[in-house]
Amino acid sequence: MSDWSTPDDIRNRVRREWENGRILSAMLAGEPVFPLRIPLKKPNTQALAEHFELARQWIATLVAASREQTGAGYALEWRELNHRQLGRNRIPVAAIFESEQDGLALIGKQRDAARFRALTTTILGAYPALAAWLTKHPLTALGHAESWPRLLAVLDWVARHPRSGVYLRQIDATGVDTKFIERHRSLLGELLDVVLPPESVNAQHIGAGGFEMRYAFKRKPAQIRFRILDPKFFIQGLSDLTVSCGEFAQLVLPVKRVFMTENEINLLAFPRVPNSLVLFGSGYGFEHLAQADWLRQKEIFYWGDIDSHGFAILDQLRSHFPATQSLLMDRETLLEHRAFWGREDSPTTRELIRLHPEEAALYDDLRCNRLAPSLRLEQERIGFAWVEAALAKCGVP
Repeated sequence: MSDWSTPDDIRNRVRREWENGRILSAMLAGEPVFPLRIPLKKPNTQALAEHFELARQWIATLVAASREQTGAGYALEWRELNHRQLGRNRIPVAAIFESEQDGLALIGKQRDAARFRALTTTILGAYPALAAWLTKHPLTALGHAESWPRLLAVLDWVARHPRSGVYLRQIDATGVDTKFIERHRSLLGELLDVVLPPESVNAQHIGAGGFEMRYAFKRKPAQIRFRILDPKFFIQGLSDLTVSCGEFAQLVLPVKRVFMTENEINLLAFPRVPNSLVLFGSGYGFEHLAQADWLRQKEIFYWGDIDSHGFAILDQLRSHFPATQSLLMDRETLLEHRAFWGREDSPTTRELIRLHPEEAALYDDLRCNRLAPSLRLEQERIGFAWVEAALAKCGVP
C-alpha cells in the first residue's frame, strides 16, 4: 500500500541524516549515528488479511534491495506475527544499518565522507580550536573543500598580523586575492572569530558589511560628490567633484548655503545659486559628513522624496546638523503633483522626534495612509519651475 515503507523511503531517511550534517558531525563529536535503526511503516494484521498478496510483494521489494541480496546497505529486522486466519508470518519491522559505510554506500556519499575526513585532519592540524565549528557546520566545510588551502592561508596571515590596519588588497597570502576574500567574508568572519584572541576582534561590527572594521582592516574611504553652484568658488575651474570624506572635511569652502539631494540628476540640474553648493546624498548614514565641522556654520537644506523614508532620513540628518531645513518636502508640493504620486516599498512607521510641526503632520498622514496607501512622491518628479520657485522662497536670489 502507498503508506508502507519502500527502499526509497529508507534511502531518503539516511539522506536526511546526511543533509542535516549529523553523519559528518558524528565523525568529530564521537556521537555515532550508526548502527542506525529505521522503523518501517508496515501492514497491520487487518491489512495482511485483506491485501496478503500486496504485502508479499512489499516484503519481496524490501528484501531485494537489502544487504541480503545486494551485499551492501541495510539488513532487515523481522517480527513473527501469529494471525488466526493466515497463521504464522514474518514481516520486516525495521531497516538496520550496522555501520557508517553501509549508510554512505546506499546514498553514494563515501567519497564525500572521505574528503571530509581528510579536510578536518588538515584544518584541525593547523587550528585545533576549529573543532567545534566543524562539528556544527560540516556541510559548509565540505562545500568549500577546494577553497580551504586559501582560507587557511588567510587565517595564517591575519593571525600573524592582527589588527594590521591595511587594505584587504595588501594581504600577501599564497593564492589569495582581494576578490577571494570579498567572496568569502562571511565564512572568514566565522573562522577568524574562533582563531583570533578576543582583543583582536571589534565585536561592535558584525556581518559581511562590517568585516573590515571587525578585524581592523582599512576601508575604502567614503566618497562625497558635490557641485559648486557659484562660479567664483570653482576649484581650478572645476565645479562637479568627488572627493574622500576626509578631504571634504578639510575643504572649508566659503559658501553660505549647502543643499543636499538624493537624486543624481537633481544634483546635475540644480540651478546656479550664489554662495552655494549641492551635495549628492547617500540615504541613511551621515557619519562621513559629520566629520566636516565647517558645514555646521552653513545653512543646510535637505531635499528628499516625500515619503516615510524621506522624512526619516531628514530626521537622521538633523541628529548631526540640527538646523537643517527641508526643501520641497511640504504638503503644497505633494498636492500640486498629485498626478505623479507613486507607492513606497516597505514604508516606515517609527516615531521621528526631530521633524518640525508641519513636517510631522505630513509624515503622520503618510505613515497612516490618510492620503493614499504607501504614498510616495519622488523628488525627480517635481516640476523644475516649482524647484526654482522654492529656492526663491528660501531667500535665494
